[in-house]
Amino acid sequence: MSFFPFPLFDYVISPLMLVVFGLLLWIQWKWPLRHQRLNSVRRVARNVGVSVPMFVVFRLLTVPLPLFTALWAANHDLGLLRWLLPSTDFGTGVQGVLGFLLFDYSYYWWHQATHYWPLFYRFHVVHHSDMDMDVSTAIRFHFTDMIIGSVFRALVVLVFGIGFWTAIVYEVVFEIATQFHHSNTRLPKRVEQILNYVIITPRMHGIHHSIVADEFNSNWGTIFSFWDRLHKTRRMDIPQDAVEIGVPAYRDPEEMTVKYLLKMPFGPQRDWKLPNGETPER
Repeated sequence: MSFFPFPLFDYVISPLMLVVFGLLLWIQWKWPLRHQRLNSVRRVARNVGVSVPMFVVFRLLTVPLPLFTALWAANHDLGLLRWLLPSTDFGTGVQGVLGFLLFDYSYYWWHQATHYWPLFYRFHVVHHSDMDMDVSTAIRFHFTDMIIGSVFRALVVLVFGIGFWTAIVYEVVFEIATQFHHSNTRLPKRVEQILNYVIITPRMHGIHHSIVADEFNSNWGTIFSFWDRLHKTRRMDIPQDAVEIGVPAYRDPEEMTVKYLLKMPFGPQRDWKLPNGETPER
């Protein structure tokens, strides 16, 4: 693309993410974690439709904005990590590791903001309104949600002085992790328990997509699970076959067209109640 040409992203990273997406589609079909309530083909097609304007924003803003910011901050010696750590080979390596961790920790709080701040939530609800969850849910984001998130990423890069290559590596790991923990992949229980000591897994994130408010407002991490352990927001106590995915107010799959989902944030927002007026509880 002519705007901020980035061959590494366009010819290496993007194809890699597409391969991961296809692989996870196949794996979740072979070893599903939850029973899917809706027609999977129709759902995936709908999610892909919603993702088209999102991917335009992703390539034209989400990718270049933090990277331009990283280059600008480096040229002006800005950011807490640059001020606090010496500019040596060792210091640069520590900056990279800490920058990666701080990026992910910042996203832990940003994720909460997209739930608790009404202006942000009206866009983020498009993602959560999916009534089943699989790897296609990972691309079901409203393009405005991505625009706001892009500005947040740039601010994180600027404040902490996160380096150009650290920002790239984080973006790649972030996208792969997002696809993985949204996938409907059944891992061996012991394997998932071990992985969950460090990273967000499909069982953990499945609980986050529950229609029960206490479960919906838990498991905020994106890559690392230890932020949720640290702040006691981790939930792994709900069996996956007991988790009902989605948002209570949006339970009609026929209503969830691509056109409706793109218009949803700009209309009246519904209360956290089922169509019959009841609030889901466990």
